[in-house]
Amino acid sequence: MDLQDQLKNLFPDHKPEETEEIEQETSTYWLQDEPIICKYEKRKGKPITLLEGYNGADSDFKKLTKDLKTFLGVGGSYKKEIIIIQGDYRDKIMAFLKEHGFSVKRVGG
Repeated sequence: MDLQDQLKNLFPDHKPEETEEIEQETSTYWLQDEPIICKYEKRKGKPITLLEGYNGADSDFKKLTKDLKTFLGVGGSYKKEIIIIQGDYRDKIMAFLKEHGFSVKRVGG
C-alpha cells in the first residue's frame, strides 16, 4: 500500500486539487547578427576563455555571464564588453551559445 492509498483511507472525502504545470522561463538574450568571438588566453599562467563581440545591453551581459558561470560551475566576470570565464571551456561555451541561438566564431588553437 503506497502513500496515496493510505491518504485515501484516512481522508475518504478529500478531493485532491488539480496542479497546474509551471512552465520554466527560458532566459532570452538579445541576439545579434555578428558572431561572438571565443578566445583562449593565459594570464599569469592561468587559462581563461574570453568572449568578445557581444553588443547587447549591460543587463544582457550580466545575465549571459551569470548563466555561463552557472552552467560551467566556474568563476568569471565581464569587463569592458568582454566576458571572462576562468578555465579553458571553449567547446562547452560554444555549444551553450549555439543552443541559445548565437553564432560563434572560434579564434586561436
